[in-house]
Amino acid sequence: MGILTWIIVGAIAGWLASLIIKGGFGLIGNIVIGIIGAFLGGWLSTTILNLPYGVTGFDLTSVLVATGGAVVVLFVLSLIKR
Repeated sequence: MGILTWIIVGAIAGWLASLIIKGGFGLIGNIVIGIIGAFLGGWLSTTILNLPYGVTGFDLTSVLVATGGAVVVLFVLSLIKR
């Protein structure tokens, strides 16, 4: 997966996660949170949950996995922020 794909998937995942958690960090912050969420979501889905898919490209499954990871990242950040 290329860097442009990571940025696009990260932007979409970060934006969706900010809508779910009701907190955003702006465009660049959401992209960064989405990329971190993609790594975390891919790791959680393949290692912890033993699912056969992770973040593999620009498709719906990858965006959903990255969004799930970004939601976890935003949740942890909201706990730390308090």
